[in-house]
Amino acid sequence: MRKAMAEAEVGDDVFSEDPTVLKLEEEVAALLGKEAALYTPSGCMANQLALAIHSIEGDEVIVEADSHIFNYETTAASFLSRVQLNPVKARDRGILSTEEIKPAIREKAYYMPVTRLIALENTHNRAGGTVYPLERVKEISIFAHLNGILMHLDGARLWNACAYSGKSPKDYAQNFDTVSVCFSKGLGAPVGSAITGSQENIAKARRYRKIWGGGMRQAGIIAAGALFALRNNRERLVEDHIKARRFAEIIHESSKNARIDLDRVQTNIVLLQFETPLDATLARLKDAGVLLSAGANGLARAITHLDVTMQDCEQAAMTIVKLFG
Repeated sequence: MRKAMAEAEVGDDVFSEDPTVLKLEEEVAALLGKEAALYTPSGCMANQLALAIHSIEGDEVIVEADSHIFNYETTAASFLSRVQLNPVKARDRGILSTEEIKPAIREKAYYMPVTRLIALENTHNRAGGTVYPLERVKEISIFAHLNGILMHLDGARLWNACAYSGKSPKDYAQNFDTVSVCFSKGLGAPVGSAITGSQENIAKARRYRKIWGGGMRQAGIIAAGALFALRNNRERLVEDHIKARRFAEIIHESSKNARIDLDRVQTNIVLLQFETPLDATLARLKDAGVLLSAGANGLARAITHLDVTMQDCEQAAMTIVKLFG
């Protein structure tokens, strides 16, 4: 990947003249079955571009209560697009249903916001990397479009959802007006995400990207890493899922004080509940060579990726069992 980046052919992406960026955008758009794509520095920007191009000031966007857009994008929706988020708590591990969404749709009255967009997240980060069943996505999409509501997918980990379900990116993406995807995380690129959609929507997104300071010059250097990741690292994601499952099963079977819901371990994220205070637990594990991050609701979070081996996972799991019983 670093070799590809060092040898990347570059141009000026602000003028749409960087050949490596153009190739990346072409390939990711084709992979998702969309007309066009736009390379962005982050997934947060890609998601917020979707909200901006789909909404009018004062509109409302329905999201799941534990979604990334609601929790980890620093009130960007209200700050950048002046829209309101309506968080709906899913009963099923972050996976919304049409029945849960229906009551959140606003009545048509001048003193109420317009429900303009539904944004789903697949896989669902705070729920533990859980995967939306494709039939559920189709059901929500049909309902939304019949009611004149647009659909956006925060697909930062869509590649993992596809590796788990056996469905193609296009299978999922065809149900959404726009889709954001990430080239770092499991794919291992150092920088970048993309938003995909119609030619018209991506033209609007390109303008907002420039307004928000996201226009880049010789971006082919980093786009080359993303392109390498897209071409070479999607098929191996199932290995990360196997490693995460092995890590989780060792702890589940051997520890009384570190609890894991195995039903949530579908992809590359494992959530752990410790009996001890989380900050002290994470510090103790760090001293022992195991790095976990603080997840939602007092849970610790472990993530497998291409730089973590099966031996690493087994050793980390046994360290947790040894330290906490």
